[in-house]
Amino acid sequence: MPLVKRNIEPRHLCRGALPDGVTSELECVTNTTLAAIIKQLGSLSRHAEDIFGELFNEANSFYLRMSSLQERVDQLAVKVTQLDSTVEEVSLQDINMRKAFKSSTIQDQQVVSRTSVPNPVVEMYHRCDKPPPLNILTPYRDDKKDALKFYTDPSYFFNLWKEKMLQATEDKRKEKRRQKVRCVRRTSVCERALYVWVYVTVVRKARNRRQEWNVLAYDKEFRPDARLAPSPYHGMSSEGSLASLLCRLQLCAALFWQM
Repeated sequence: MPLVKRNIEPRHLCRGALPDGVTSELECVTNTTLAAIIKQLGSLSRHAEDIFGELFNEANSFYLRMSSLQERVDQLAVKVTQLDSTVEEVSLQDINMRKAFKSSTIQDQQVVSRTSVPNPVVEMYHRCDKPPPLNILTPYRDDKKDALKFYTDPSYFFNLWKEKMLQATEDKRKEKRRQKVRCVRRTSVCERALYVWVYVTVVRKARNRRQEWNVLAYDKEFRPDARLAPSPYHGMSSEGSLASLLCRLQLCAALFWQM
């Protein structure tokens, strides 16, 4: 629902009942219309004065902020021009001994408060009807709640926002805790997988003596060089390593999905 900030009154110039005993109705309507126009001009001038006052305050605050920023820039420019890296040498200990930079900028707080409400909205608020005196029924309630809050509760939206913020904080805390537990579980799974990896790597397939004897049956000059040619059980060891690798991958996958 839009809220009209400024309302020019009266809105209806010629609408109204004529008083009794008027001899010239046209003259009476004309005078009434002129009086309503003058009231409209007065209301318009009052709103214009309020608008220009707000513009002046905004421009003044902007000027003060820009002046403060320009002063800081000038001070920084003077310090930069005074620095000379070839003459002044600052040790690491001196840098650590210096105090940390602390900004003196004042942050804007409580922007939306009762003191920042525009004057037209304040006047509209004071013209509104007061809520019914339902607070006199509070002592007769069993739950000890304020009876007036069931009719109007200015703190409702603040409490709703506070509940959402607390719920969001709690959800983030639970998510961090869940990620931490998941990381611990994955670490334990990786440790078990590493243990299985080492265990499977240590266990090797038995040698084939027949192939070794067949190699020894050749003369030394016809025997394959161990540095260049593979060993007689190289094919079997490669097959065993491939089988052990597949076994490791299956065990790692099984342990991972057991989380």
